[in-house]
Amino acid sequence: MSLLKKLDTANYNVIVISPRNYFLFTPLLPSCTTGNIEHRSIMEPVRQILRHKRAAVKFYEAEATKIDYERKVIKISDNSDIKGTINETEVPYDFLVIGVGAENATFGIPGVREHSCFLKEIKDAQAIRTKIMDCVETAAFKDQDSAEIDRLLHMVVVGGGPTGVEFAGELRDFFDEDIKKLIPEISPRFKVTLIEALPTVLPMFSKQLIDYTESTFKEEHIEIKTKTMVKKVTDKTVEAQVTNPDGSKSTITIPYGLLVWATGNAVRPLIKDLMSQIPAQKDSRRGLAVNEYLVVQGARDIWAVGDCAVAGYAPTAQVAAQEGNFLARLFNNMAKTEQLESRITELSSNLNLKPGNVTEITAEIESLEKQLRRIKDVKPFNYSHQGSLAYIGSEKAVADIAWLNGNVASGGKLTYLFWRSAYLSMCFSSKSNRPCVV
Repeated sequence: MSLLKKLDTANYNVIVISPRNYFLFTPLLPSCTTGNIEHRSIMEPVRQILRHKRAAVKFYEAEATKIDYERKVIKISDNSDIKGTINETEVPYDFLVIGVGAENATFGIPGVREHSCFLKEIKDAQAIRTKIMDCVETAAFKDQDSAEIDRLLHMVVVGGGPTGVEFAGELRDFFDEDIKKLIPEISPRFKVTLIEALPTVLPMFSKQLIDYTESTFKEEHIEIKTKTMVKKVTDKTVEAQVTNPDGSKSTITIPYGLLVWATGNAVRPLIKDLMSQIPAQKDSRRGLAVNEYLVVQGARDIWAVGDCAVAGYAPTAQVAAQEGNFLARLFNNMAKTEQLESRITELSSNLNLKPGNVTEITAEIESLEKQLRRIKDVKPFNYSHQGSLAYIGSEKAVADIAWLNGNVASGGKLTYLFWRSAYLSMCFSSKSNRPCVV
């Protein structure tokens, strides 16, 4: 989307292929799971964005199932519930930008895919919301077993990154602000546990903010289990291996009502298939290896951005947005280069045919050549880290913001206001009640 926003579509015949017809602002997705934010507020129809472009852009709601880079075609499939007589076809391309992201990584752990809830799409947030309420209402059922109530009201989050931390905080808020009022008799038994394999949560933040987050979670009665690696998941329990302070390992079993898996990315099948076609990608494991201009190594006329690309940066939305902006400038410069070169060629061919205008033509050629040199001097992509933000519950947030030549670390209620305003300002539309076709 950042590429499309900045790209001058008048210079290209642009085609967008996506299995969903809306842009989703994923940083606020955890807030949708508890209804704190209406899901339509973080969605913007793709066609709404495209209708403001200088030239028409074609959009196909379809899944790209295969990229044939030798023939320069993409096979697409209509994966919607309603299909026409044609539901598979091919789309040829001259230039291809791939930004399909990544899928959830289960690390081969038994039971994760079958019994966990993921948090990448709107349907995931809606499923989590439904399951939370199912757990609550089942726990409140007449004559419910006491041990079963404790299990149903135990919400487990795996993954101590921003998504897992924010969801745990939103979950605690939901129970403190809503469930306590609606079903006060069971609310004291509600429990949230955050599991992280690393020694700390939010490893990308400063130690000061990590400590602040952990102390805040302790006040909110959110239990953090670090150095804990999940080994198996059943429909009611999580089996994990804990590394103790003395270095010894022990196995624990954690009963749960809801399990949210918010850790790790895996390469999508489409990308795996493309990598298998390109010999230069044989040693890449986490996605398409790209050069300093985001060109897929070993392929021609293909660029990759976001989580599906390996460019040496963290898989974050901030990186993807900057990569999209960079490619927009690159493509705009490519179009200008072609126009200027064509004009220079035209002027040069007329140079000796119109002797009376030699001075004017020569001056224009020199001016165009200067412009051409400036445009061609495109610097490689360089990511500029603007900082990290995370909501930690109780209307508190933590922020590690790049400032001048260093970082500014802050946490608390004022930081929460900054977090909320910063994220809301990034959403495409300020109209939270705008209807969106999904």
